[in-house]
Amino acid sequence: MKPTCLFIGRFQPFHNGHLMVIKGMTKVCGKILIGIGSSEKSGSEENPFTASDRKEMIQRALQAEDIIPMFDVEFVELPDHEDDAKWTEHVLERVGRVDKIWTGNEWTKKCFEGKVEVQWIKEVPGFSSTDIRALIKKDGDWEEKVPEEVYRYILAMRT
Repeated sequence: MKPTCLFIGRFQPFHNGHLMVIKGMTKVCGKILIGIGSSEKSGSEENPFTASDRKEMIQRALQAEDIIPMFDVEFVELPDHEDDAKWTEHVLERVGRVDKIWTGNEWTKKCFEGKVEVQWIKEVPGFSSTDIRALIKKDGDWEEKVPEEVYRYILAMRT
């Protein structure tokens, strides 16, 4: 039986590097849980999009790739917590049984090590949400860094 896997990220915004990770997950995971981190945060430079916006972006991108509805994908909002141990416990309570955490974030890795198997994701060069947000802000060239559906969604939000 293939494992249940959790991919945690802020997805501010969801980009092609994230999409590559999920495509990889479809090869080894039976079920994919997407944890939308810092779900309570929005409207700032670091967290411009709401959890609802991020979920919508991801759903549209995964539908365009036929990952949804062909694959078992669920979304879980994961608000921040000041205490790392309590946050980790809260995440595990929210998602239920999970066999593997997929992350490229050192802090997330540290939180789950020894509790759940951690699949380390190397950052994909050229795909950084921080850099993409900066490009969006200055009307730079960011279209190729995100799935087409995400690009269209963000453009529609800005008009």
